[in-house]
Amino acid sequence: MGIYEELKARGLIAQVTDEERIRDLVNNGKATFYIGFDPTADSLHVGHFMALCLMKRLQEAGNKPIALIGGGTAMIGDPSGRTDMRQMMTPETIQHNCDCFKKQMSRFIDFSDGKALMVNNADWLMDLNYIEVLREVGAHFSVNRMLTAECYKQRMEKGLSFLEFNYMIMQAYDFYELFQKYGCNLEFGGDDQWSNMLAGTELIRRKLGKDASAMTITLLLNSEGKKMGKTQSGAVWLDPEKTSPFDFYQYWRNVADADVLKCIRMLTFLPLEEIDKMDSWEGAQLNTAKEILAYELTKLVHGEEEAVKAQEAARALFSKGAAADMPTAELTADDMTDGEIDIMTMLVKAGLVPSKSEARRAVQQGGVAVDGEKVTDIHAVFKAEDMSGEGLVLKKGKKNFRKVIMK
Repeated sequence: MGIYEELKARGLIAQVTDEERIRDLVNNGKATFYIGFDPTADSLHVGHFMALCLMKRLQEAGNKPIALIGGGTAMIGDPSGRTDMRQMMTPETIQHNCDCFKKQMSRFIDFSDGKALMVNNADWLMDLNYIEVLREVGAHFSVNRMLTAECYKQRMEKGLSFLEFNYMIMQAYDFYELFQKYGCNLEFGGDDQWSNMLAGTELIRRKLGKDASAMTITLLLNSEGKKMGKTQSGAVWLDPEKTSPFDFYQYWRNVADADVLKCIRMLTFLPLEEIDKMDSWEGAQLNTAKEILAYELTKLVHGEEEAVKAQEAARALFSKGAAADMPTAELTADDMTDGEIDIMTMLVKAGLVPSKSEARRAVQQGGVAVDGEKVTDIHAVFKAEDMSGEGLVLKKGKKNFRKVIMK
């Protein structure tokens, strides 16, 4: 089985421009391919995870990845899947985010000896001459056709700025530039990027008379059709400072029964034959599958040692001994009132709920416990000395825990 056939069997391929051409490129290690990452934060998140895994798989099959950081396009913002404009960022913030990305990507991609490249589209986009772009690039784009793209149609009712309207042109120009500079013959992206990717292949064909290809990756959706990688407190980050290895493990350990085998197939590097045997699993076996998924992905992102620690802590959640490996919330005297803190404030400060109203609901519904004892009184308070030493183990729901200590 070639790598293209494996990607298909894992359910990773959504749309392709020319299947035979792409199969030949990737199966024979002839693809120099790129995936774009907009540096809108200082960490990658689960939404980027599938792209990183895809780059790893293709590199291991002999192909050359280019990680394109959108330092230039981030100045504008991608309208895809959004109902409002992105916040503008300074060049300094964008550069900082780019540096953070490369460190995280290096866990998946081998950048040594030119085996992979990281480039920033600010290097060519920032110096473009407006009149020249209009003449040399804009002439090849039909406004009528652009407006039929899904990413624009969704925004037409609320209003689409001319600034954002240019995003497709700039992404197409990226592919054109990478094709010429690095021989990049293939672009990958999320399925919501299809229109922008087609624009790139079309620009290369019109300007250079040459063929380039595009392939979209299946979006990681749960059984309800919602994008995975979000929790009540926000995105699931790959940076351990933003999402601890324990919380990362717990996110995957808690996926729905209907999603676990799909996630194992799409995201892990376990052999397909092994995964095929799991297809008949049900009941308690699905909990085993969730542990496998959580362990494998935590190992990929944070390393084997952290994966083992997270798994052991998750298996012993109710014991104080496991608290050492739990994510920790540190409280200070400023968080206290007369040396005490109420349960709702503690839940918010620990990051287990986004608001006091959520905290109230969790307590009233019987979903909160401290050191294994259920807390049902929203006015329950805990003293600063309760959090000294090993601290308290605060639990919300079945599987969300924090060790709470005084700083």
